[in-house]
Amino acid sequence: MARPKHRRRRSSMPPMYLLVPIIVAGGLIYFLIAGSPTKQPTATSTSPSSTVRSSTTTTSSTTSTTAPSSQAQLDGALATLSHQRSGSVEIAVDNLAANRSWSYGPTKPQDEASIVKVNILAALLANGGGSANALTTGQRQLATEMIEESDNDAATDLWNAAGAGVGIGKFDSKLGLAATTPSPCVVCKGFPWPGWGLTTTTPLDQLKLLRALFVSKVYLNPVDRAYELQLMQSVVPDERWGVSGGVPSNASVALKNGWLPLNSADTDWQINSIGWVRGDGRDYLVALMSTGNPSEQYGIETLDSVSSLIWRYSNS
Repeated sequence: MARPKHRRRRSSMPPMYLLVPIIVAGGLIYFLIAGSPTKQPTATSTSPSSTVRSSTTTTSSTTSTTAPSSQAQLDGALATLSHQRSGSVEIAVDNLAANRSWSYGPTKPQDEASIVKVNILAALLANGGGSANALTTGQRQLATEMIEESDNDAATDLWNAAGAGVGIGKFDSKLGLAATTPSPCVVCKGFPWPGWGLTTTTPLDQLKLLRALFVSKVYLNPVDRAYELQLMQSVVPDERWGVSGGVPSNASVALKNGWLPLNSADTDWQINSIGWVRGDGRDYLVALMSTGNPSEQYGIETLDSVSSLIWRYSNS
């Protein structure tokens, strides 16, 4: 029997905690990346990048002398968009091509929903001490279902295989994900979905995870990185939104999305998207998180719009 998939919509849910929608009025915060580019093995023929940059992130208290004019335009476009949309949007981008990173919006941790599945697989691979080749046939099938189709039952099995919250938390600590807190429960009181979706994080922490997957050689071996990359490039078409919004078909996109209703009326949605985009002079990692959305589709449209702006202004 086929495993039940992560269905997007649910007509009724038990009451749970509420998040108060807010309007983002923040500006961009810039970070400089120092370091020399380092070539890494090509994951597959469809890899976002045959070369990636190994960098160390440092912060800068001044931005006017380092931000190009296109960055200032992006700042203004995002501010306009966020004033026009309900909810709270947090953004972090590591522009590998320009050797520069920046973030936008508040830095309060939000629920991960299904983007945590990227973390689950990475922790399983790292904690196994081997490589993707060491996974059982069953685990490889579960990983495919979890990443490509966002299957929740598969994610629960692999969450447990990776050591649950404790094991994944140890892996996150190695990566320096100080703002990420794995959920302590899978079956959580008053919550109708798998509890691992209540793991909280920030876009900046998600960038650290993406760097560990796609840039760094420290935490995962080339086989593992190529394996998870290939799965994220193969997400089913109806779940390819957010990071891929506004990105032309000739560019390569590896992504994972998450969506979660935060109240029983389905009027408060958590909508997230993380991934890697490369093509037409662009090469960047991106993490988008949005809460307080009045509907699932509303949040998706917000992230699609944000992604379109990032693509437009990230080529310099």
